[in-house]
Amino acid sequence: MLHHLSRRKFVGSASAALAAASLASLSTLAYAAPSQIRPNFIILVGEDMSPDIGCYGSSLSHTPNLDKLAAQGARFNNCFTHCGVCAPSRSGLITGQYPTAIGTHHMRSTLLRPPPMFTHYLQQAGYQIIWTNKTDFNFDVPKGGFDSHADWRQGDLPSGPFLAYFNILTTHESQVRGTPKVHARNTVRLMPADRQDPNALPLPPFYPDAPEIRNDIRQYHELCTAVDYTVGDVMEMLEKKGLADNTVVIFTGDHGRGMPRMKRWCYDDGTHIPLIVRWPQGIKPGTVSDELIAMVDLPATILSLAGIEQPAAFHGVPYLGDNVRQRPYVFAHRDRMDEAYDRIRSVRDGRYRYVRNFQPEIPYAQYIDYNELNPIMKSWRAIGRAGKLSPAQRQFFAKVKPPEELYDCQVDAHNANNLIASADATIQSKRVELRGALDHWIEETHDLGAVPERDLIARGLVADRLTTGEYAERLKRHPKEPPYLESPG
Repeated sequence: MLHHLSRRKFVGSASAALAAASLASLSTLAYAAPSQIRPNFIILVGEDMSPDIGCYGSSLSHTPNLDKLAAQGARFNNCFTHCGVCAPSRSGLITGQYPTAIGTHHMRSTLLRPPPMFTHYLQQAGYQIIWTNKTDFNFDVPKGGFDSHADWRQGDLPSGPFLAYFNILTTHESQVRGTPKVHARNTVRLMPADRQDPNALPLPPFYPDAPEIRNDIRQYHELCTAVDYTVGDVMEMLEKKGLADNTVVIFTGDHGRGMPRMKRWCYDDGTHIPLIVRWPQGIKPGTVSDELIAMVDLPATILSLAGIEQPAAFHGVPYLGDNVRQRPYVFAHRDRMDEAYDRIRSVRDGRYRYVRNFQPEIPYAQYIDYNELNPIMKSWRAIGRAGKLSPAQRQFFAKVKPPEELYDCQVDAHNANNLIASADATIQSKRVELRGALDHWIEETHDLGAVPERDLIARGLVADRLTTGEYAERLKRHPKEPPYLESPG
């Protein structure tokens, strides 16, 4: 098993006592299971969905069913994915390993000899796996990898132990920018009180104020409410089937909001995801945890609750059950995004996020054909070229990136105020600590990001998706103007 980084290596032995105290508090989340019956598992994923949920303090999305789920179980306030885009994020979810370690870090790529999926170990233990949709793992699902792809939400579930997965597409980037007709279809169940006034919604500091931007933010929050209706349907079905008490229901996201400078990025807006877990036989109602949780911890947690030994190759640690371990940091990466190359790594503790730009000469706002379809991106660029952006809004269009970034997430939720040059001793100490933590993680996990993709292809690790013409066609559609502004301010 990968040995998780100890704070002692960077900040002294005093942190060992703090870690022990945190571990003890986290261990109280779950009761010992009162029976020998193995629990069932349901995983619901709100695609491209940040913790914009009532129980997380948001008043912008009406989510009574998710709020109820949290009240009956546990809400984890600090859960993060390792990548702010779908396929690499799901690759870690299904394998329990960092994409940068196994070769699935590019968006998209095809790993030729993937490691076993965590569901394989459940199958060996007698579980039935129903994975309805979204097998976007950056590798092909092996034969027999899942027992069924049926839509189980109407109650067609096995009598024995099972894991059932459903991806809720409703909040995906493509739906956030949907036409009025598409949005009306996605939100047909919403009541008038569920609707949002776009002019009353707060904007992140880097977005200009424009109707197109406000409309997409409105649609996103209403789509979060539509996701909540789907969760309510699942919980009602479980109650009717008599499965609610012994089923571990997990609601999470694959990454953050499907909007520019959020999705695809290593900032909190792109990596902070909801995590709510309900299990009446094992979790105290109303539990709230501030411990750091990584997406790669989910497979380890499920296997632990199922009484299955964790494979040595896993990078995650259980956050529920008898073998809970605390992690001092969570990590994130950005590599090729479709046709656009970059390499960024990030580490976050309970308060601060450190970002390293390995290619600072590449601008933040380089063109990505799919991202350019977003009304937010179109409006943001147009306002920038008209010279009407504030300095904070222009920063994304700088010609180069800083080599390092550091953010105090406690006061800067959108990671917009880079503190890396601060003379404050606390900030500089944190910079040294997190820089060291990231270096250690890169080395310990054998990060493949420094290896050119063509070399990975030559090694036979991944399929050749560079010469198929897919990305060449996208590059042809890029505008002739540079993606940056000559005077970003």
